[in-house]
Amino acid sequence: MNAQKKVVLASNNPHKLRELRELLKPLSLDLVSQSHWNIQSVEETGSTFVENSLIKARHASAHTGLPSIADDSGLVVPSLNGDPGIRSARYAGDHADANLNNHLLLHRLYEKNDSERDARAYFCAVLVYIDSVNDPMPEISIGTWHGQIVRSSRGSNGFGYDPLFKPDGMSLTAAELEPATKNKQSHRARASQEFVERLKTRLGN
Repeated sequence: MNAQKKVVLASNNPHKLRELRELLKPLSLDLVSQSHWNIQSVEETGSTFVENSLIKARHASAHTGLPSIADDSGLVVPSLNGDPGIRSARYAGDHADANLNNHLLLHRLYEKNDSERDARAYFCAVLVYIDSVNDPMPEISIGTWHGQIVRSSRGSNGFGYDPLFKPDGMSLTAAELEPATKNKQSHRARASQEFVERLKTRLGN
């Protein structure tokens, strides 16, 4: 692989760009957000994290002619029938922010008596890479991070549902962890470890 191979990240989220640049650093990629080309987000019509990742990756590649990386991730609460799931970013509505999403999650999770509601949850992340828009053999890696939902937001280091998610074996929420710690433990970190190895082989790095 040539040094600093340019790859478009199929996201306009600066937090995600920063996090993935760090996680994928061993690949020496020039990872550039699709916002650089003023590409608008595509409608995510899939029913799974994998399907939505591929939709986003192909959309970004089609607009730039470049290889692309996309991820789809979310929080799954089994006692809420898998919600927020693939609608994690839009749980409280298409224009909702993290505060509204978190508020709705807490309302739905704790509206019943504590003894009737299981607060177990897990984050899931899917990472995909395609060489081109019609790539028939994408690289796909999946990571999960298990824990539980706390009753109120704690911490400011993370984003999304991080302030409500306490990983198994830890006393801090994901948003209270130092970024370096989170980048070793998170669902996206776990997916990226396999992803890096797959791409090293594929790209000849």
